[in-house]
Amino acid sequence: MIDWTHVAQLRDEVGPDDFEEIIEIFLTEVDDGLSVLQSQAPCNMASALHALRGCAMSLGFTEFSAVCQNGEDLAARGQSDLVNLPEVLQSYAASRARFLSDLPELRAG
Repeated sequence: MIDWTHVAQLRDEVGPDDFEEIIEIFLTEVDDGLSVLQSQAPCNMASALHALRGCAMSLGFTEFSAVCQNGEDLAARGQSDLVNLPEVLQSYAASRARFLSDLPELRAG
């Protein structure tokens, strides 16, 4: 669900203070992106999912990234009606909860 090796590398590269800022920006951007996704016309769904996938990859949300990739592929083929938005939302909610619950272990380490 979360690539903790990637997350730890990111924290080591940017330092603890900047890492905390990255987390805040990431969560805000994804929350905003999901709001936009839910209000998008089908023709814009692929680009919204692409942006979410990029955010997800940057912070190691592997499962969420894969769900976004699947939706992006469908939307890019003109099959936006087959994109499972509840799955996208659920995947992010579960990934976010796991990330925030396990993050203290990374911070301590």
